[in-house]
Amino acid sequence: MSTRYPFTAVVGMDDLRLALLLNAVSPAVGGVLVRGEKGTAKSTIVRGLAALLPPMDVVAGCRFSCDPASPDPGCPDGPHDASAAGDTRPARMVELPVGASEDRLVGALDIEKALADGVKAFEPGLLADAHRGILYVDEVNLLHDHLIDLLLDAAAMGSSYVEREGVSVRHAARFLLVGTMNPEEGELRPQLLDRFGLTVEVAASREPEQRVEVVRRRLAFEDDPAAFAARWAAEETALRGRITAARELLPRVVLGDAVLLQIAATCAAFEVDGMRADIVMARTATALAAWAGRTEVTSEDVRQAALLALPHRRRRNPFDAPGLDQDKLDETLEKFKGEEPEGSGRPDDDPEPEGPGDPDGPGDGGPDGGGGGGIPPQGDAPAPETSGTSETAETAETADTPEAPEVPESAPAPRGAGSGERAAVGAGEPFRTKMLSVPGLGQGAAGRRSRARTAHGRTTGAARPRGALTALHLTATVRAAAPHQRARGRTGRGLVVRRDDLRQATREGREGNLVLFVVDASGSMAARQRMGAVKGAVLSLLLDAYQRRDKVGLVTFRGRDAEVALPPTSSVEAAAARLERLPTGGRTPLAAGLLTAHDVLRVERLRDPSRRPLLVVVTDGRATGGGPDPLALATRAARLHAADGTAAVVVDCETGPVRLGLAGELALGLGGTAVTLDELRADAIAGLVRDVQNHRSERAA
Repeated sequence: MSTRYPFTAVVGMDDLRLALLLNAVSPAVGGVLVRGEKGTAKSTIVRGLAALLPPMDVVAGCRFSCDPASPDPGCPDGPHDASAAGDTRPARMVELPVGASEDRLVGALDIEKALADGVKAFEPGLLADAHRGILYVDEVNLLHDHLIDLLLDAAAMGSSYVEREGVSVRHAARFLLVGTMNPEEGELRPQLLDRFGLTVEVAASREPEQRVEVVRRRLAFEDDPAAFAARWAAEETALRGRITAARELLPRVVLGDAVLLQIAATCAAFEVDGMRADIVMARTATALAAWAGRTEVTSEDVRQAALLALPHRRRRNPFDAPGLDQDKLDETLEKFKGEEPEGSGRPDDDPEPEGPGDPDGPGDGGPDGGGGGGIPPQGDAPAPETSGTSETAETAETADTPEAPEVPESAPAPRGAGSGERAAVGAGEPFRTKMLSVPGLGQGAAGRRSRARTAHGRTTGAARPRGALTALHLTATVRAAAPHQRARGRTGRGLVVRRDDLRQATREGREGNLVLFVVDASGSMAARQRMGAVKGAVLSLLLDAYQRRDKVGLVTFRGRDAEVALPPTSSVEAAAARLERLPTGGRTPLAAGLLTAHDVLRVERLRDPSRRPLLVVVTDGRATGGGPDPLALATRAARLHAADGTAAVVVDCETGPVRLGLAGELALGLGGTAVTLDELRADAIAGLVRDVQNHRSERAA
């Protein structure tokens, strides 16, 4: 793992290597979340870690990998005798597929045997397989929320509980948790990010020589995998021995009061929520000292621990990019470095020249193997708020300049005449929006928007199970079995239950939808200087979509045509970035926008038929481009959506004392509803009440 893979070809790979090794030394660190673009060998390096873990002793025949020296007293395969035979085998790396069921993760109980015979017949899941090994989740951001909750709860408690209809099973589940994700496909919730001990950002190098080395080693591996592995076997053996030595040294590492003060001060300075960051930093700094062969934690260990443990805990909303101000970190560490109590002992500070001088440098220090100052500044990750308007304005000047003369032909927008395309304007302040949902009862992915039949929620009825029974409806099962008791020869008090009697509980919860935004970016929107408010409204709806676990897409129309600014994705951050850079100007080809949206939804119905769409059209309803009769074309395009049964909402952006009501007519054609920008706010009624009360107070005064 140390040199078999060309780590320098990927920015941040040295930090990923260090983070994985620290977790191998001390699994209590809490795992690693790897964020990075596709094709950066995230999965390759994680799989390479399994070969480096020392072999483990297990109780022979135990399905839960109990340690013969200290077996789990509650093991379902136990109790194990102290004299039980033991086996030695390599540590496992278990992969959790994104589409795994809850039973596959935590294990399954045989409800039929539990009801009929009172026997706890338990089939272990992936958590049991990963005990004392590695549990790897590729694309963890696409995993269902309830599975992530179960996974992280087990990782935090070191055990897994399975409870079904009064029957419960518990077993130990301590593992090294590693998750990888591509931020372009959507972010994890901040509270779930916090549950991962360390986070590393990786990106492919742009240096040709480094990329050539990647290709060379990849081809060498494909030509002769055995020879390639043998080439690095000696170094992997040495690295495995170093992990074992660090594990043995770890209990003797001293974490002094001065270092604890630095850790607490750093977490307070960066305003991280809760105390988990302090604990993770302490464990990481201790593991760093053990990895370096020292018995005392230094300030440089604290700095490296902060770079690995704090960036992902700085997010306050889904549009914030993880990152850490290294100058502020160095100032905080330097400030509290001199408050070390006398006699606490820091004999290792003097021999390390990179320690005292590091805060003034560019961050090129770090413990051996740490890769020079840790994670590179992670503000480089895609972030909507860093998109400058100057570059957008420059591209706007050259994008569709032939359309500029056409703006004066738009009668409803004379103030935009002659101005042509305008540079992107910033979004207004986001607000909490009212609930928009798809009518009816769906069966899509679990979420928080529209009513749907889901695996979790309130019980509404019972049905025969189509596959494995996952949620028993006890009353319906007893009712189905009761008429047959005499024919089945029942003599005792127990109920004779057959598989045909079992009934699955049907439950109703909420699903996530595909929210497709169709945004009018024409001159009629820009002329009234409403684009800032419109972008603020769409940004608010994106925040709402993030909280409700929706997929989102973005279609914009202006000038002569429409474009898919963002195909449907789980990344609301990408949608916010595209929205921020959106220029305005030109005619209003409303029909083109609706037709493009229709094509997008048609393709998505084939890809994900269970996810119901919600069309959100943000416009003033004007149609001034796209043909000889643009309004009639827009009406026919709207009827296509109505014929497909697509739920639609039109956000009416028309303002001023005289209003044409075109957005309302568009909503009728779509078979949906229309709301104004003010009505879109969840607190619109409360605000109206406050305005009335203030007006009355002023009159009384």
